[in-house]
Amino acid sequence: MAENKKNLVITEEVKELIYDIQNKAYLTGQAREAEGKKTYEAASNMQASDDDENSYQVRRSLANAFSSLKSLLGEYLSEDKTTSNNRMQSEIDNSGQLTLTFRLPSNYNNASADSLGNGIHSYLVDMALADWFAITNKEDAETYASHSKVSLENVKRALYKRSRPTRPTY
Repeated sequence: MAENKKNLVITEEVKELIYDIQNKAYLTGQAREAEGKKTYEAASNMQASDDDENSYQVRRSLANAFSSLKSLLGEYLSEDKTTSNNRMQSEIDNSGQLTLTFRLPSNYNNASADSLGNGIHSYLVDMALADWFAITNKEDAETYASHSKVSLENVKRALYKRSRPTRPTY
C-alpha cells in the first residue's frame, strides 16, 4: 500500500521573533524595576536592543533554539541537509524566514496548523529569552525555560492531532 503523507509548512518570520524577544525582555526589565527587585541599571541591562553585541547574542540564542526544536521534532520533519557548521543561518542573520516542513500522516488534522505555528513561535521566543536571561538575569531564565517546556508540549499536542475516520459510503 502506498504511503499517504501530507506536507505542512510552518514559516516563522525572524523579525517577528526578534521583536517578541526584545519586547518581552524590555517588559520583564521594566517589571523587575517597578517591583523594586532590580536597580534602573540592572533592569536596563536585561533589555535586549538592536545594538550589535545584543543583537548577535539574541540571534545566536534563536539559532540554538531553532536547532534544538528541529532535533526534538525530527521524526516529522522533512529536510535534506547533509552538512552542518557553526555559522549562523543566513535566515536568522538577515531577518528572513525560518521554515519547517512537516511530513505528517494523511489523517493529520489541519485545524491544528495555526496552533502548531503559534506554539513554535512561543517555544523559540521562550528558549531565546531563557538563554538571554541566563546572562542578564538568572532568576527570570528559569521562568522562561519553564515556559518553553509548556510551549513544546503545546507544539507536540498540535502535531499529534488526528482527524476521526469517516465511514465509507457505497
